[in-house]
Amino acid sequence: MYLKRLIGYGLALAATLGVLALPHQTQATEATAAQSRAPATRTEVSAARTVTFRGRAFDTCKTPPVSTLRAWRSSPYRAVGVYFGGRGRACPKQRHLNKRWVADATRLGWKVLPIFVGSQSPCVHAKNKRHVRIGRAPWRQGKKEARQAVRAAKALGMLTGSALYLDMEAYNEGNSRCARTTLDFVRGWNREVRKYAYLPGFYSSAESGVRHMERSRRAGVTDLPSAMWFARWDGKPSLYGERVLSPWAWSPHRRIHQYAGNVTEKHGGRRLTIDRNSADAPVARIAR
Repeated sequence: MYLKRLIGYGLALAATLGVLALPHQTQATEATAAQSRAPATRTEVSAARTVTFRGRAFDTCKTPPVSTLRAWRSSPYRAVGVYFGGRGRACPKQRHLNKRWVADATRLGWKVLPIFVGSQSPCVHAKNKRHVRIGRAPWRQGKKEARQAVRAAKALGMLTGSALYLDMEAYNEGNSRCARTTLDFVRGWNREVRKYAYLPGFYSSAESGVRHMERSRRAGVTDLPSAMWFARWDGKPSLYGERVLSPWAWSPHRRIHQYAGNVTEKHGGRRLTIDRNSADAPVARIAR
């Protein structure tokens, strides 16, 4: 007991001196200042108001017509990812995506995975995403884009408790300044999404954004995503065997593995180019 007390005193002293300062807490960042002014908010949506899907899912750049979804009921997929908002979408014009499409897809037995492609990391790898990089006020920008996501989700008939997945394409998470900016944006987005009783998810490459979130979780950072959608195109679905994630992190029912990308499949006479996913995670709640 005496030894434990001495250790406790030592840890307290070390923390006071800054020896144990966590990443992203060494400077008075915009996010830290904003949190000190902001009232406490709920950190999680009630489990009773979430809908979880376990099975195979696909996502594709342009939302397919309902007739294709009807034909694809012969496929092994039962959930579809839709790019419902964000200034960073590769396919900003979604001719088929509207409230009626969402309702029709639900009636056909499909679950919907809403994907929001907003501003991207300042050190994003993809050249076609560098025109939508996060600015100088990442926390405020994240919150602003979260409100955009919530409005877009509501317009499509997605109820509170729905998961909204923020798509952050691969970036250089080893660049500490860039990583801090990116994390501030993601955390601001997460907090604001939760404020409106939606559930914030996160999509990224396993070797960049997902690893960054896991390191942040281990460091005790707050306002992290509630669900993790990781891309590792190894062709082998492995929800709880991903090497950059602790087995107990984002578990249970909080993971999606995108295990293959840009593959073409044909079902019911309809052909699509898709990404393949294995899911055990929250999806959209749809008004009926």
